[in-house]
Amino acid sequence: MSRKTVFPCTIMRGGTSKGIFLMNEYLPDSPILRDRIILAIFGSPDIRQIDGLGGADSLTSKLALISPAKGPDRDVDYTFGAVGIDRPFVDYSANCGNISSAVGPYAIDKGLVPPKEPFSTVRIFNTNTRKMIHAKIPIKKGRVIFDGDYTIDGVPGTGAKIELSFMDPGGAVTGRLLPTGRVVDEVVLETGERFDATIIDAGNPAAFIRAKDVNLDGTEVPLALDQDVEKRILLEAIRHRVGEMIKIPKSPSIPKIIFVSPPQDYKTSNGTEVKKDQIDILARSLALGKMHKTFPITGSIPAAIASILPGSIVNEALRSAPKGDFERKLIIGHPSGKFEVEVRAKREGDKIHIVSCAISRTARKIMEGRVYISKKVYSEVQ
Repeated sequence: MSRKTVFPCTIMRGGTSKGIFLMNEYLPDSPILRDRIILAIFGSPDIRQIDGLGGADSLTSKLALISPAKGPDRDVDYTFGAVGIDRPFVDYSANCGNISSAVGPYAIDKGLVPPKEPFSTVRIFNTNTRKMIHAKIPIKKGRVIFDGDYTIDGVPGTGAKIELSFMDPGGAVTGRLLPTGRVVDEVVLETGERFDATIIDAGNPAAFIRAKDVNLDGTEVPLALDQDVEKRILLEAIRHRVGEMIKIPKSPSIPKIIFVSPPQDYKTSNGTEVKKDQIDILARSLALGKMHKTFPITGSIPAAIASILPGSIVNEALRSAPKGDFERKLIIGHPSGKFEVEVRAKREGDKIHIVSCAISRTARKIMEGRVYISKKVYSEVQ
């Protein structure tokens, strides 16, 4: 068995996340050994990830494994991993939409996809959800353009606009857009507490609840909620119960739990004021037991879909009713600002088929080089 201790890697920011990108071929076939190497690269488990490249935050302890396409009608295969910080795990149960925005630039940079001016469309197959993502990447003189004037809340400065279309996102995990077949479900906890929820499986499975039902107002910022242990325990209990209801394996990442409320004036984590007439809805998502500092793309996709479903928890909280039959742009107010997502759908008989969900992000290559790990990683594997 080869005992490599040096691995080529790239650190990239994708949207409001940052991750380590590795070619899948660099790692061994053994899942146990592969994950031990990944944990060593990140410096996990350790709350500071001081002995590795991890950023000691759920938004910066992320992995992208890339390989040439293994099937037709796609250019590259991409597997996302959420790497534990204080616990030794790599969770492959869900995708990260923000990291997805850096996959196209990485693939072009590595020669997996030829550059084409002024834009290259990279067809990405996400192995976590087994769904396609089309990324429109700006190109100039044969190279990816990272600089531009597009801004996204949660990232300082500006960058080149990358357009992502998540194709046919419904039923990524359970096989059904509405896993229970209902627009609203009642979630009953062991304590007897009952909560209404809209459960959508698109991008990632997500459960939407009313902020007021859990005694929140929807304007909370991460620091405040993270210090409220009782509320976090309650939200995690709801999340686990939803997972049982839709019959998916236990995971720290899915289903996502998101609480929503009608638009209100509020201040972001850095004190910027957002007016209620600038957004369609307020939403807060939890990631690995803590509030997401911005808002996940794979939470915005089910949110946009729920917004066009009459009677859903999201639909009832909107500032205004959707315009058009099954198309809309949804502007979400989150802890760092605003997030816009567009959904396109069509009716097929008595069902609604989600054609795509589109968002725009920026991305940037931060570092490319080699990462070193200890030989002890191999001696500890039986």
